[in-house]
Amino acid sequence: MIATSTMARTGKRAVIVGMAAAAVVGALAMPAQASSWSSSLTNAGADFESRRWTDTGGSTTIKFTSCSSAGTQAVGVTLRKDVFGPDPTYAIANFTNCFNSGATSSGTWDDHGSGDYYFVVNYATSTYATVSVKSLTVYY
Repeated sequence: MIATSTMARTGKRAVIVGMAAAAVVGALAMPAQASSWSSSLTNAGADFESRRWTDTGGSTTIKFTSCSSAGTQAVGVTLRKDVFGPDPTYAIANFTNCFNSGATSSGTWDDHGSGDYYFVVNYATSTYATVSVKSLTVYY
């Protein structure tokens, strides 16, 4: 009878230690998009370049909330990688929903490897209207 009680306590300890280890591993695990930065834009013209950020790989999501412009009701957002030589240009996301009162537009780009990245507003377009964005966030 004593042996059964000792085994039950040992089994409970093993379960508790296992659960604690799983909790620590879960707490240390990095989410898919581990870093971000936030800012705003005021009267950003065509070909405006954002600040650079260093990405170790993974997808990139850019969100604009509350956009305004004296001209168009759309803004093209292009992800670029800062490299020696011509910077590669990735797909352009056309943000329109952010022009609706308090709404958000977002675009997500697949993993293009580690490196320094930035986005460009209305890259290489004939759009001369400036755009303001109350809140923008880049997740990478």
